[in-house]
Amino acid sequence: MRLCFENQILDRSRRELVRDGATITVEPKVFDLLLHLIENRHRLVTKDDLIAHVWGGRIVSDSALTSAINAARKAIRDSGREQRLIRTSARKGFRFVGEVRSQIAVLRQAEPQADAAPALPDKPSIAVLPFDNMTRDPAQDYLPDGIVESLTATLSRIRSFFVVARASAFTYKGRPINVRDVGRELGVAYLVEGSVQHSGSRLRISVQLIETMKGAHLWAERYDGSPDDIFDLQDRIAEQVAGAVQPSIRLAEIERSRCKRPQDLGAYDLTMQAMRHVWLLDKTQADCGLELLQRALEIDRDYPLALALAAWCYAQRSVYNWTDDIAGSIAHALRLADRAASGSSDDPLILAVLGTVHTFARKYGVARVLLQRAVAIDPNAAWAHSRLGWLDVYADRPDEAKIHFEKALRLSPLDPVNFNNYVGLAAARTVAGDDVQTVALLTRALQEQPGAIWIHRTLAAALYGLGRHEEAVASRDIALGAHPHFTIAKFREAMVFSRSVLDRISGQLRALGVPEG
Repeated sequence: MRLCFENQILDRSRRELVRDGATITVEPKVFDLLLHLIENRHRLVTKDDLIAHVWGGRIVSDSALTSAINAARKAIRDSGREQRLIRTSARKGFRFVGEVRSQIAVLRQAEPQADAAPALPDKPSIAVLPFDNMTRDPAQDYLPDGIVESLTATLSRIRSFFVVARASAFTYKGRPINVRDVGRELGVAYLVEGSVQHSGSRLRISVQLIETMKGAHLWAERYDGSPDDIFDLQDRIAEQVAGAVQPSIRLAEIERSRCKRPQDLGAYDLTMQAMRHVWLLDKTQADCGLELLQRALEIDRDYPLALALAAWCYAQRSVYNWTDDIAGSIAHALRLADRAASGSSDDPLILAVLGTVHTFARKYGVARVLLQRAVAIDPNAAWAHSRLGWLDVYADRPDEAKIHFEKALRLSPLDPVNFNNYVGLAAARTVAGDDVQTVALLTRALQEQPGAIWIHRTLAAALYGLGRHEEAVASRDIALGAHPHFTIAKFREAMVFSRSVLDRISGQLRALGVPEG
């Protein structure tokens, strides 16, 4: 379902263009044009062909067609002068000439089959879809996104609910949806939809609850207030959605799920803007998110959510070899996470961040306590389950790790960061000494996220272990090309596998000629 070229992915099922882990905004007709050109890259596509398949045979002027072609080129960083990817043949048509492939073309792995639709859980299951920004100003997207973030977090901490993680729900942002299809894809019985209008000092939030099997609208409400009322409005929405899904839910349960609020809405705004950047496991995106979070902390230095997300940004620098000062990054992440916990010790996201940072610092006992507490508070915490999986990997417990990673995948089946759960499953097989499954799962992860070059650190080693030396060298070269200063010593410092596993991988990397360091 994904067409990969250069550092970009055109995802047919999600109707998204992704470059280096970031989703690129593309108009629907431009997306259709790109898709048609790529799917028919073996031939020249005529103007009439494009009009028939993209515009449904309607009359389209030459200027409109040219404008769409230019927009398609701009979206994929091509131009009429370069014609690196979309080539024009004068008075004949157009052809996509880029190489469409996986990140590592030499791998002999077949495209994985599409996963089966998740089964409905044995408890009320719900997903909060991205709310529409009725102002049509992309700069205001953080406002509806923040409402969805808060509503999802509140509902997910109600133990009698099964709530899909926000990252999966957000894959539907900006897309026309069919509620039955979404319910089937996410494995949920209910959807929450809504919209936000923000004009001057007035705020209007419209919300509706939909049953997915029949598409029936069960409940709808409209809330009016000002941006200063945003947290009270979020609480009211959560209470009424919970009560509509399961009337036995008590207000006290909602009350326990509320998080510590910032002292200043400016800090909240900046943190919500940073949210989408920090989860992509991409250096550029993490740096962008960290800059926004630092601005938020200048306004409110004790805002727990901003502190926790900043800690996660620094932790990523250590484990993905984005810095030479690995120990310094871990120490700074720990300081930020501890400050976040001192301001809000019962927030599952903050506990998960703290547990993750302690894992990287090799404080496994503390990490497990924190992560288990996060799951106890929020049984729907997909990321906490994932991090427990990694903790079991590092403890040489591959079977227990598999259970956690599969739970995380079920809680967030369309999560853009699910590739990291496949990396985790691969790591569990590495611990078990199963290089065949390690390669298969790492290849799946790269197909999900071709920009995650750091995956090649362990992929190259596993390929070497299978005797596939030519492919192992190609994978090694990709890793060293992106990180020319990468060494075995840096790998051992960044990764927290057990000594025996580190020794085995290090030996494979050494045999491939990776510098010792």
